[in-house]
Amino acid sequence: MLLSCLEKTQSPVMDPYLTARWLHILSSTVLFGTGMGTAFQMVWAMRTGKVETIHSVASGVVIADWIFTTPAGVIQPLSGLWLIHLAGYDLTEPWLLATYALYMLAFLCWAPVVILQLRIRDMAAAALASNMPLPHRAHRYYRIWFALGWPAFAALVAVFWLMVNRPGF
Repeated sequence: MLLSCLEKTQSPVMDPYLTARWLHILSSTVLFGTGMGTAFQMVWAMRTGKVETIHSVASGVVIADWIFTTPAGVIQPLSGLWLIHLAGYDLTEPWLLATYALYMLAFLCWAPVVILQLRIRDMAAAALASNMPLPHRAHRYYRIWFALGWPAFAALVAVFWLMVNRPGF
């Protein structure tokens, strides 16, 4: 009896839908969590005004984006498309179209943020090497970086809502 039950149940690892869903949830957690964590660290570092702290934290934030955010950002749409296929949804469901637009908004905010982080890191390194304060341009880049974070954050929160609720519109 037990053997027949075990034979009928498929391992979650072998179930394509559960695998896709697990990858999607894990990558969304990494994407959102790393974004929140690195944003907090960057804000906290910039508030100190200490060039050494800003350089150290900005360097870590840049590395975290390449190690965690970028792969998660690639896995998200791929696992999402896989889930759509496995669940039998139409690619043009209104809630999915809204999700695509919001994800694109988040990406369009994130791409310049990466460049700004690199510039802030490099300006902090130069200021540190020359024993000078952080240039005003770095503070301007930070304000732009900060401003771009809000629509990206809101877009991803809305994507989470759409994924959980799948409204009919």
